[in-house]
Amino acid sequence: MAIIYDTTMNPGKLELLAEWLPRRPWYVATGQAPAPVKAGGFRLDDPEGEVGIEFMVVTDTSGERPVAYHVPVTYRGAPLEGAGAGLIGTSEHGVLGRRWVYDAAHDPVFVDQLLALFQGDAKPQHQSVSNTPEPTVAVRYAGPQIAGVPLSERVEVTEDARGTRIPLPGGARLGLARALAAAPDAPSGLLAQWTTPDGAAHRGVFATLDVLG
Repeated sequence: MAIIYDTTMNPGKLELLAEWLPRRPWYVATGQAPAPVKAGGFRLDDPEGEVGIEFMVVTDTSGERPVAYHVPVTYRGAPLEGAGAGLIGTSEHGVLGRRWVYDAAHDPVFVDQLLALFQGDAKPQHQSVSNTPEPTVAVRYAGPQIAGVPLSERVEVTEDARGTRIPLPGGARLGLARALAAAPDAPSGLLAQWTTPDGAAHRGVFATLDVLG
């Protein structure tokens, strides 16, 4: 199980995201600098215990209408070869030292564990408490078993205003929702929740697994 440390990161995650978000094709520009605030999320464990995996939700409050974004990230103790396009930034962790923070879509460990979650081989964990399952996360998937991307290979990623897509072997594809919309009754996908600045709780699709063709 991942250990969640009660410590600081410098710069903090929200600071890194404020610089990174405007460069994304799915970010809804407000004419102002982003003002992200924490809005929810959960974690997955890396079986090898080397990579931190966090499904973050942040709400950008810089515009007239707040927008919640799904930003899964991975934390590594060294650069990930071939994933420079996915680097959000580096930060000094109060316990672990320098960490390289990546948009998780570019990280094969994240892809492998997200696929395992869809197929019942991984369990969602609380975002900020060690060794604690997160019961509010639900997976609705009834398709075939899908082979993952080898951990030694570079992950291919495409993204646009609709979100992020990750092709898998055998004609399957993972999709990541980015600008979140409430859809508590969605019949398929990875469903989780977040909270808006006014305190209202929402639930919707964070990710999908589709078999194409």
